[in-house]
Amino acid sequence: MSEKQPVYILSDDSQRTIGRDAQRNNIMAAKLVAETVRTTLGPKGMDKMLVDSLNNVVITNDGVTILEEMAIEHPTAKMIVEVAKTQEKEVGDGTTTAVVLAGELLKNAEVLLDKKIHPTIITKGYRLAAEKAQEILAQIAEDITIEDEELLRCIAETAMTGKGVESAKEKIAKLCIEAMKQVQSEEKTELEDIKIEKQVGAGISDSELIRGIVLDKERTHSEMPKKIENAKIALIDAPLEIKDTEIDAKIQITDPTQLQSFLDQEELMLKRMVDKIVSSGANAVFCQKGIDDIAQYFLAKSKIYAVRRVKESDMKKLAKATGSRIISNLKELKAEDLGKAGSIEEKKIGDENMTFVTKCENPKAVTLLIRGSTEHVVDEVERAVKDALGDINAALKVGKIVAGAGAPEMEVAKGLREYANSLSGREQLGVLAFAESLEIIPKTLAENAGLDPIDILTEMKAKHDNGEKWAGVDVFEGEIVDSWKQGVIEPLKVKTQAIKSASEVAELILRIDDIIASSSTKNSNQNMPNPEMM
Repeated sequence: MSEKQPVYILSDDSQRTIGRDAQRNNIMAAKLVAETVRTTLGPKGMDKMLVDSLNNVVITNDGVTILEEMAIEHPTAKMIVEVAKTQEKEVGDGTTTAVVLAGELLKNAEVLLDKKIHPTIITKGYRLAAEKAQEILAQIAEDITIEDEELLRCIAETAMTGKGVESAKEKIAKLCIEAMKQVQSEEKTELEDIKIEKQVGAGISDSELIRGIVLDKERTHSEMPKKIENAKIALIDAPLEIKDTEIDAKIQITDPTQLQSFLDQEELMLKRMVDKIVSSGANAVFCQKGIDDIAQYFLAKSKIYAVRRVKESDMKKLAKATGSRIISNLKELKAEDLGKAGSIEEKKIGDENMTFVTKCENPKAVTLLIRGSTEHVVDEVERAVKDALGDINAALKVGKIVAGAGAPEMEVAKGLREYANSLSGREQLGVLAFAESLEIIPKTLAENAGLDPIDILTEMKAKHDNGEKWAGVDVFEGEIVDSWKQGVIEPLKVKTQAIKSASEVAELILRIDDIIASSSTKNSNQNMPNPEMM
């Protein structure tokens, strides 16, 4: 009778984690990521200092920035980071909320797994709860339009509360709203049309909105005028240089005068290029490519302000701000292709010379010039401004808003508990776990403010049961207030996207019951959630 031989289908140094261990590992990794960013949530959230291998320092409480800078290795943890990235891309704010919610959903799922409830039943419950949550949020949301300036200001200020902009958030919020109103066209706004230019120096309150474009470029020649009024602008997407031949070519010269005529011809070609610009009536040129030294000289002689190697994105913004057309062939440049600006000026901001294209007529692209005392401050202000612009844009796109301060999460949790009672199967437990998970947001807001989370949650529940749908936690006074009246307002999309992303990633992770880490990976221990790696 022959012995049964074991069959090996994986290489010796592959690692495999099966069943309950795999789920526990994955949930542990997700919880660790959520715990990392949890302390940054809310107006009283703390900041993280992140130092990379080159000793570059980033100080922030922006969820997605923290997770990107941490260079996380664990495969499941990376999935949670993707939640933050999706939230950032779709809305621009609410990244910490989405990650904390995903971590809590998995934490509560673990309790159900310990009670021997199958993962597919939990995921079905979560799916039902996520759909119901979207319905409840749609019911409680209020309408908003671009005319509701006071509400838009509240949205911008809410987005920036807790960031490093506290001292000037009213002014920055006003600038953000003005910028959005300026670039709006045909009931839609494009965030790409708002350029954020940052410069160290002065204070945050010295930030300003330029109704035009600011470029971190200087004029190409010192003899060019420093300032031009009533500018006629040519945007050229072609080099003002002599083209090199596509194939290797040899030129034989038998006489020194031939060399001189060759050089003269080159100069003549460059002069013709500049003459073409002059004849079009342009007195300012922005070139996406290079400008030859000789061409710079001729432009300066003609009193034309020229800037070279302008980024493509900036060229498009200049076109929108000034009404110019971007020309790819200099021979086709005509007077009607030129744009207009009231003023073009080179100014020294901090240590750099910058070009200001201002006083544009109804520009459809503008610049927010962000100032701050240090590099770290300016970077954090920029992140806060992006959050504010993203929130205003998300609110206007969907046209719906909700109050913040943990109020919508509590209202949805209340609705989900009622909904769970209508279910007869085990999915009911998944829906209840989902409802409990949503309470992590007001709980974390309370904890980060040094308040007692149990007292806060019980008081909030009582108020919501009495029909006060906007009862939220005031982290400054430590009491439950009507967050709508307090001006704590967020776009509906922040909440819907966070719930959507968090529930989907939680369902995905719960369905994994086998982790196979092959030896070919850089780190064969990758399947083990090691806190040191994170």
